[in-house]
Amino acid sequence: MKKHASGGLVYSTEHGRMCPACRAPLDACACQAAAAPAGDGIVRVRHETKGRKGKGVTVVSGVPLAGGELLALGKQLKARCGTGGTVKDGQIEIQGEHVALLMAELQKQGWTAKRSGG
Repeated sequence: MKKHASGGLVYSTEHGRMCPACRAPLDACACQAAAAPAGDGIVRVRHETKGRKGKGVTVVSGVPLAGGELLALGKQLKARCGTGGTVKDGQIEIQGEHVALLMAELQKQGWTAKRSGG
């Protein structure tokens, strides 16, 4: 067993890594679970090139999902567009100009989607 500098258990051979805040195994830890962000229920889709050296990305923001659910939606949207992308800071970034396609896909899945920006 390893002890953390503040006296908490960091690793246990029985349970693996431990959460320093609640001292429960990381698999069972609820204190660091990301809550779904509160929003107005509207998913906004925009095309962005600023700060990307002229390369355009389509940004999907305002999706009230957290953690693994947001990653799964991002993976599904990337596959639908046939391109790469990432999930950063609660937003899904898809490479290229796919605003119309993503809006149609999100509306088909039951989300209220709006085009944002110019």
